[in-house]
Amino acid sequence: MTTTDTTDGLPPAAATREHLQLAETATARNYHPLPVVLASGEGAWVTDVGGRRYLDCLAGYSALNFGHGHPRLLAAAREQLERLTLTSRAFHNDRLGPFCRDLAELAGMDLVLPMNTGAEAVETALKVARKWGYEVKGVPADRANIIVADGNFHGRTTTIVSFSSDPGARDGFGPFTPGFRTVPYGDAGALAAAVDEHTVAVLLEPIQGEAGVVIPPQGYLPAVRALCSRENVLFVADEIQSGLGRTGTTFACAAEGVTPDMYVLGKALGGGIVPLSAVVAPREILGVIRPGNHGSTFGGNPLAAAVGHAVVGLLRTGEYQERAARLGERHREQLEALIGHGVHAVRSRGLWSGIDIDPQLMSGREACERLLARGILAKDTHGSTVRLAPPLVITADELDWMAGQLAEVLAAPRA
Repeated sequence: MTTTDTTDGLPPAAATREHLQLAETATARNYHPLPVVLASGEGAWVTDVGGRRYLDCLAGYSALNFGHGHPRLLAAAREQLERLTLTSRAFHNDRLGPFCRDLAELAGMDLVLPMNTGAEAVETALKVARKWGYEVKGVPADRANIIVADGNFHGRTTTIVSFSSDPGARDGFGPFTPGFRTVPYGDAGALAAAVDEHTVAVLLEPIQGEAGVVIPPQGYLPAVRALCSRENVLFVADEIQSGLGRTGTTFACAAEGVTPDMYVLGKALGGGIVPLSAVVAPREILGVIRPGNHGSTFGGNPLAAAVGHAVVGLLRTGEYQERAARLGERHREQLEALIGHGVHAVRSRGLWSGIDIDPQLMSGREACERLLARGILAKDTHGSTVRLAPPLVITADELDWMAGQLAEVLAAPRA
């Protein structure tokens, strides 16, 4: 069957309506997107089917840390597209080794296990932790437990939603996978009390993203590190959103001088071009995985490895980390000036912020809709919180403009 784009030649408003209707009728409703239809992007900006430009302040939930169409990343993808895109791991390819070597070096680790999506990387880390627990720590078969934090978001697979505290992610998907214990986020004492002789890992986000950019108390991550070392438990840091420059350091854990036993990476690792994720860890941990234990047809494919290698190259300069730290401080001050003027609280680290809107004023969704009308893309969560995570290539002037637009949205009377 031959299909054509039925929006060709339509006026902008009609084209937008047509695309929204097509999505409504042909797409499963697993998202509730804002009513904008994007067609192109460059740097920190995107353009819709009607030609209107928007400042992208979500950046694909941090998948677009380096902006839309970064020249070096596009060049790496184009070159590889002309050479080889997929072999499967049944064979070697000449892009995988250099990528894994340099990513391991960036993380200060030994080995990389590449996958595709963030959820796959989390699932991989869970399997590695359990296998390490049985083979290295000596936990009896099928007795391993893993401790997680309330408010977590690690993906939406059946196993992962088994330890989610979000009813929207859990309800209707049981029975749930056993072997997980949930403790309050940021409470080192509760974490210590939950550890027993069968605990193999603690899985945490150094900053909880979906929960609203929740930053743990100072000293929490070092306490987790010390506890895991003392109890022979793996500290697994899910840096899928917080890592790779977003918070002003290569990894968010580094802000408190902490190195976990495993990094779980994704999103920005694929440069916003291809799905690419990875678990990065020392040899004595990832070495428990052997042929036949784990795999993926597309995991480590040459195209993704080429783009990921270019991403690592960008991060090795330190430029993007420095930009996130410097501009993030400027932006934090602008946002905190709004507290008491329609904002209850601001949580910010680097170029990543959670803004709690006064619910008496408007919901987070309404704030994002009003920002959309002013040419800014943002995302709400948990009712009254707006998340901002612009590409790290954003300029100071663009940040200033965005903060000004947010202030005007909060000051404007409701219609």
